[in-house]
Amino acid sequence: MNSFTDSFTINGITMTAQPICRQDEVLTPDALAFIAKLHRSTAARRQELLQARRTRRAEIAAGQDPRFLRETEEIRNDPSWRVAPPAPGLEDRRVEITGPVDKKMTINALNSGAKVWLADMEDSSTPTWRNVIKGQLNLTDALERRIDFTSPEGKEYKLRPAGDLPTIVVRPRGWHLPEKHMLIDGEPIAGGIVDFGLFFFHNARRLLAQGKGPYFYLPKIENHLEARLWNDIFILAQDLLGIPQGTIRATVLIETITAAFEMEEILYELRDHAAGLNAGRWDYIFSLIKNFRTRGPRFVLPDRSQVTMTQPFMRAYTEQLVRACHKRGAMAIGGMAAAVPNRKDEAANANALEKVRADKTREANDGFDGSWVAHPDLVPVCREVFDSILGSKPNQLDRTREDVVPDDRALINVAATTGTITEQGIRNNIEVGIRYIESWLRGNGAVAIHNLMEDAATAEISRSQLWQWMFSSAITDRGEIVTHHWIEELLDEEFARLERFDGDRFEDARDIFEEVTMAQDFPSFLTLPAYARYLTEAREKATVEELAAA
Repeated sequence: MNSFTDSFTINGITMTAQPICRQDEVLTPDALAFIAKLHRSTAARRQELLQARRTRRAEIAAGQDPRFLRETEEIRNDPSWRVAPPAPGLEDRRVEITGPVDKKMTINALNSGAKVWLADMEDSSTPTWRNVIKGQLNLTDALERRIDFTSPEGKEYKLRPAGDLPTIVVRPRGWHLPEKHMLIDGEPIAGGIVDFGLFFFHNARRLLAQGKGPYFYLPKIENHLEARLWNDIFILAQDLLGIPQGTIRATVLIETITAAFEMEEILYELRDHAAGLNAGRWDYIFSLIKNFRTRGPRFVLPDRSQVTMTQPFMRAYTEQLVRACHKRGAMAIGGMAAAVPNRKDEAANANALEKVRADKTREANDGFDGSWVAHPDLVPVCREVFDSILGSKPNQLDRTREDVVPDDRALINVAATTGTITEQGIRNNIEVGIRYIESWLRGNGAVAIHNLMEDAATAEISRSQLWQWMFSSAITDRGEIVTHHWIEELLDEEFARLERFDGDRFEDARDIFEEVTMAQDFPSFLTLPAYARYLTEAREKATVEELAAA
């Protein structure tokens, strides 16, 4: 492990990681001074907001259901306010591709034909120091058109002409994730400030010169006060660089159950910088389970595969999201279809394309302005569906969905969900959870398993469902009670089936999976203990205490 003997300090920031090639291009003294200012002005508030999350979760666990807020009623009832008009490059978002910011994925995403690329530094990226720094380098290299390369197998990766490339929207890490390799006064900086700050500092002017701007996706926000913190960071960042206010645009992922009760308030807090909301469905399901996991059978969901977008509580969420957005002039972006094409299996491929088509057709008909895909082969499917609804229009902002009535009870009407818990569903959650964490530990945060794209959010659903089913003594379709002992048996069986290989991290993955699934305490995110204990670049175990002193 690195220790302070290897560390060095620039402009008040202590770096503790083994340096990465070219990192001095990213970690310039001016860039670090900029990040330090963002951190110092917001660190205390961020900690208060994280504590408020824990308090809110405890209230929900004690039986206090979230409702629309009384104290913000005036904002919801005031018909006059709107968010800023769509920024250059964000007027038409009919198909967005998501993916991590490694070199190959960056080129493939930019060449995909999508309108927007969500350059993901969050759920599909393992935050190793190498990934954090290389991701920043790849984004700048892409904007400078110097990212082309030839793979060891001889395959050429080259960017298309500039006019054919999608608008880049960067997703920094959520408020809960620290960057343990960058310390101020011995405390880690928020990963989100590192990701946002470095990209904005190095590329804001470059993007403006190219006719676009610095655009972001904001993940894991739980309420309007967290959106206000981001808005204050945007104001400060633009002031520090002398860039006009309102240049930054942010799309907020509504992927926590509590944020769904504050959609208009979140838009209001960010209104000069708001571009829209996204229905981040997988994290949303995880957030619902996490918050209501101890509330008994009324909140127990069936197998993950049966929690589709047509279930009543998911339907209420997406319809109310479109209404909130279009009422305020913001874009509504649909969620990720998890199905991934399999070029080696024609039947599986046809099945994936059909599922994606149905999913996107429902979203387009509901009034969404665009949607997400995780694979370049799905871009034409999504585009074709939205083309058929939009025609020559860039979006559906004119569809205000006044037929939708805001209903806070409907958002948590989990009891109306149909489906069953099956042994196969339990086994699948175990397999996906362990295989995903194993991949994450090797630095790969997005992995296709059984023709579905899994990222941290889907792994979170897998482990939190198992925890809830055990806690609730849930009953399967065959009448079996889900017990701790039975899950342990199935875990042993599923683990024995895994195909091992040299250098795999399955033993470590199992340790983490058992900790976040089988323990009485429920870690709020599985990536937190994984990050605290295993820095993948070190390729060795470290205890939380060792890391705290890293």
